[in-house]
Parts: sequence; structure tokens; C-alpha cells
Amino acid sequence: MSEVKTKAPAAVPGMLKLYNDTVVPALMREFDYANDMQVPRIAKVVVNIGIGEAKDNPKALEAAVGDVRRITGQQPITINARKAVAAFKLRAGMTVGIKTTLRGRRMWYFLEKLIGVALPRIRDFRGVSPEGFDGRGNYSLGLREQIVFPEVDYDKIDKIRGLEVSIVTTARTDDEARSLLTRLGMPFRRRGTQ
Repeated sequence: MSEVKTKAPAAVPGMLKLYNDTVVPALMREFDYANDMQVPRIAKVVVNIGIGEAKDNPKALEAAVGDVRRITGQQPITINARKAVAAFKLRAGMTVGIKTTLRGRRMWYFLEKLIGVALPRIRDFRGVSPEGFDGRGNYSLGLREQIVFPEVDYDKIDKIRGLEVSIVTTARTDDEARSLLTRLGMPFRRRGTQ
């Protein structure tokens, strides 16, 4: 008889376990939800980089794609200009950026890395801005350097590039989303401090 090989169950990301075990009950108490399906959750995380210099330097695009692939573990897509802007020497269809959308396990692992590893590596870090909410429960933050992620080797990069991280939640208000992200460990600085 032939043996049937079964795959071992994949490990549950630590932040997902924290969300299920601690954050959901705490948010249910805080906002008085009737059932746990009302509790806000993180739907996706979008990581993007604007690459204006790609029109002059095609290697810049390759380097940025490689950085995002190493950071997120997923191949990014290119973003093209929709219309021409003469002041920027930009034609419609030219590549102006890259982005990748993370969901599921990759999203949770990326959030663990962002909150636990990358943000504390920022020089003079005092917390992320609490003003990055959009009014619908989504949060965006910008990082000035891609080298805060441990996968990016400082000696192998062509240029320091910033990137933007957008965390899309199912929260209806910014207060619900702020509470969700705070309980997941997002280090918001106190209002009024720089």
C-alpha cells in the first residue's frame, strides 16, 4: 500500500493569534458589539513606492521591485501614469510606481515585522503619527528608508527610498481602527508631540 503524505498544518502568525485571543474580546467589551462578526479586522495591507526617476533610470525600477519583493515576500505590480504632465516630463503609460497588496498570512507576518522590527529601527523613533487615519478606519504611514527592514542589505541598495504602508480595516470609524491597531501593538505617539 502506498503511504499518503499529509502536510503539517502551517503555523498561525503570532499577531493573528493575538487578534483572535485578546483583541476581539477586548474590542467587544470596549465598543459593546452584539457578536464577534462586528469586530473590526484588518482586510489588507498595501505597500507602495513612487518611482519618479524610473523614466530616466530603468535600473531604479528593478532595484525598487527587488526591495519590495524582499520586504513583503510578494511580487509587486507596476503603476503607470494615467495622463501626461508636461511639467514633470511625464507621458501617459510611463511607470511611476510599484505596489503590492498583502492579505492572509503574508499580511499578518508583514504587520508583525513592521511593528516589532522595522519601526523600532527608525532613528529617534517616538511613535507613528496618530493623524494618519482617513476618516473611514484606514491608516497610512510613510517610511523614509527601506533599510529599516532587515531583509534589505544596506550595501546592496542603489538609493535610499521611502515607501508607504496603508492598513485597510473593516472599522467604520477612526476610533475603532485606532483601538484595533493600538491593541495589536502599533506604537502611536501621544497627540501634540513630534
